[in-house]
Amino acid sequence: MRPPAELLLRFTRAERWVHRTTAALTGVCLATAACLYLAPLAELVGNRRLVVTVHVWCGLALPVPLLLGLASRALRADAARLSRFTPADWDWLRAVRRRAPHRPAGKFNAGQKLYAQWTLGSMLVIVGTGLLMWLPRLAPPVWRTGATFVHDWLAAAIAVVVVGHVRMAWRDPQARLGMRTGLVERRWAEREHPQWRPVGRE
Repeated sequence: MRPPAELLLRFTRAERWVHRTTAALTGVCLATAACLYLAPLAELVGNRRLVVTVHVWCGLALPVPLLLGLASRALRADAARLSRFTPADWDWLRAVRRRAPHRPAGKFNAGQKLYAQWTLGSMLVIVGTGLLMWLPRLAPPVWRTGATFVHDWLAAAIAVVVVGHVRMAWRDPQARLGMRTGLVERRWAEREHPQWRPVGRE
């Protein structure tokens, strides 16, 4: 019988709340966007005004979980980690390109850092362009036309990237466990994030 695995604290409750809430808002925004732009879904839902209202308010709320979560010291520390590239991150990217089994990483690998930075940047752009579309007096017509173009194509790109993110998470049960409970097995952490030095454990 295998002994119980030692568990390490990876994410606090505040960090998990921010992730879940942001994911839920993003999911609603993508679903309502699909209902607005795909004719079969639009006909199925029917109430376009309600869909627009839900889409707009969920879009405006997108940055709120992160802003509230910044009150958490753990989230601020992880945000700092995610915003900095180290030599190990470049080594990780080269290892992925060579399909090498050893991939050095701290608490977050280079792929996770790139995804986090993309998420923050795309959130700012999608909310900004959405505001220009929602409040037409903010800018001249040519700006609104450009905002609509950027908003629509960026939304499609976000959908593709989110599907990739979910696919990667689905293939890693320990990563999902860490986001669901906050805890991961030490064996997994030593294999996937060998340079991570957890401060606390359960």
